[in-house]
Amino acid sequence: MRKRFSLVYLELYVFYNDTLSGCLFHTMDKISDVSLHPCKESAYIKPHRIQYCQKGEKKTWYFISEHDDVAILVFNTTRKVFVFVKQFRPAVYMNNVSTQTDSEGNKMVDTGKYPGSLGLTLELCAGILDKNHSAQETAQAELIEECGYKVPLDSLQLITSFRGGVATTGSKQWLFYADVTDAMKVGTGGGLEEEGELIEVVDMTVVEGRQLILDESVNRPVGMLFALQWFFANKWPRS
Repeated sequence: MRKRFSLVYLELYVFYNDTLSGCLFHTMDKISDVSLHPCKESAYIKPHRIQYCQKGEKKTWYFISEHDDVAILVFNTTRKVFVFVKQFRPAVYMNNVSTQTDSEGNKMVDTGKYPGSLGLTLELCAGILDKNHSAQETAQAELIEECGYKVPLDSLQLITSFRGGVATTGSKQWLFYADVTDAMKVGTGGGLEEEGELIEVVDMTVVEGRQLILDESVNRPVGMLFALQWFFANKWPRS
C-alpha cells in the first residue's frame, strides 16, 4: 500500500537546475531529485495544535492555517469550450508514491518508478488571497495570469463560497463563473514565472467536461466537480 503523507509535518522539495521556467526539463511532468524533509517553516501553511473541552472532555486536534482562495470556472463562448489549467502538484504526487531511504538517511523518491505524471492535475483557474485584494479582484488577476483572459469585474459571477479541508484547514474558497470570448484573450497565460508557476492552459469540449466529472483517471479537485455540475444544471441546455 502506498503511504500517505501529511503536509503538516512534511514538505516536498523538488530541485530545479535550468532556466526555462525554472525547470530541469521542458515539460512539467519531468521531475528529478525528489526528497522529503520536515516542514519547519513555510510562507503558505502553518501547523497548529489546538486543545479544548467539549462536554467536559479534554480534546486535542491538529490543523493548518493557510490562505483563503478563489477558483473560476471559465467557459469560452466563442469556441464552446471550458478553459482549465494543468500543473504539477507535489502534494498529489506524494500521495501516489512511496519513498526509500538512501545511505545518508534521506527520504527519496525513485522518479523512474514514480513518474511526475502521477502529480499532474486538471483544475479550475485559481489563486490564493495574499495581496490584500478582494476575492473578485483576485479572480480577475488569476484569469489573466493563468489563462490569459481579461474579464471585467462585473462579469465575474459568484457561484458560492464554501469551506475546504474542514478537518485540516477550514479555509474558505470563493467559486466564480466567467464567460469569455476569443476577443478577451490578452496573453498566453501559464502563470507567473517569477513565482515559479508552470501551468498549461487546457481547452475541453462540453462533452469532455461532462465526462470529466466521473473520470477517476484524472487528478481533479472536488470544487471543480461541483462547478461543472452547477454549469450543467444552470448554464447549459439540458438534453
